[in-house]
Amino acid sequence: MSKIAVLGYGTVGSGVVKVLETNASIITEKAGETIEVKRVLDLRDFPGDPVQSIVTHEFTDIEQDEEISVVVETMGGTKPAYDFVKRSILAGKSVCTSNKALVADHGTELIRLAKEKGVHFFFEASVGGGIPILRPLSRCLVADELLSIDGILNGTTNFILTKMADEGSAYEDVLKEAQALGYAEADPTADVEGYDTCRKIAILTALAYGAQVDYEDITTVGISKITATDIAYAKKMGRVIRLLGSSRRENGKLYALVAPFILGEEDPLYSVNGVFNAIKVTGNMLGEVMFYGQGAGKEATASAVVTDIVEAVKNRDIPVEIRWDERKQVVESMDTMKNRFFVRLETAEKDKAVEVFGGKTVIDGVADGEFGLVTEEMTEKEFDAKIAGFATCRSTIRYK
Repeated sequence: MSKIAVLGYGTVGSGVVKVLETNASIITEKAGETIEVKRVLDLRDFPGDPVQSIVTHEFTDIEQDEEISVVVETMGGTKPAYDFVKRSILAGKSVCTSNKALVADHGTELIRLAKEKGVHFFFEASVGGGIPILRPLSRCLVADELLSIDGILNGTTNFILTKMADEGSAYEDVLKEAQALGYAEADPTADVEGYDTCRKIAILTALAYGAQVDYEDITTVGISKITATDIAYAKKMGRVIRLLGSSRRENGKLYALVAPFILGEEDPLYSVNGVFNAIKVTGNMLGEVMFYGQGAGKEATASAVVTDIVEAVKNRDIPVEIRWDERKQVVESMDTMKNRFFVRLETAEKDKAVEVFGGKTVIDGVADGEFGLVTEEMTEKEFDAKIAGFATCRSTIRYK
């Protein structure tokens, strides 16, 4: 029997306990032994909940308990999560976490410490909720040179953009609906401004290429400036707008970006709607492969955490290599990254825009007094220089 502790009895923590109880027989069979939750750490009490009898308010009760071999961190944030996770590893306990902020900020150090102590630090649920993506990246795609990763990594923003397209609604109205439904926080900044997606693409890129990526080096643009008119232009082109976390390697250089993109139906990410997430990985031999599913939610995320628990139990005395060293990957300047762009300008500047941008796609009839244009591919620096010459730019969105 393996005994574990759960740090935080919120949505994901309670989900972990539920999954372990509901699927106990299946989990025992796959782990090769029973897994018992011995302790739950939380500041609160839970009268009437069976877990109340094992609740503790003191982390030392877990840290000093030699029977506990795996600690599950579902607290979120980095304080006090980082301290508790580091102390757990130093105490010789494996750690499984769903905490993207913790992994993005401290993953490099915690992976190294776990290796030094002969334990595991697993974090499958930190990206994509219940979607299995991190393990395939680090173990199943090793025969390929990974060329690019593009992901819809945040259910809140995807819900908002899908709803705006379906109903023609304004961003502000759909955001309020998302908050009422519980899809968006009271303060939605981390989601709608792309910060959540940024941390996740940093984690994916670190695993894909085997070295640290500082998420603060990744240019990040959110969806708060996307308007119903932008959505209408995309629909007229038979396309959709989605917030993507994207990274790619070209000529040995790493580029990474979080931003809204206009996607066509030929892109597998085109049909990912609502709160669902998807990650598209392109390899030089495999081509495109996509991972799709629920990117958040109690049971989905908890399922991924429990998979990590089983992995830690089965490999108690076996090192599981995670290729993510402390060498920092340089994220190239956005100036040299190449993209196509969609721009909205006033009608008076149409002839000039066609001449300057070489755009072959001009879209009229969506809004009075303006038009849309899709540029040819160019560097971000070239685009910035060219768009600066126009006085009437109403919107710019990257275009795939």
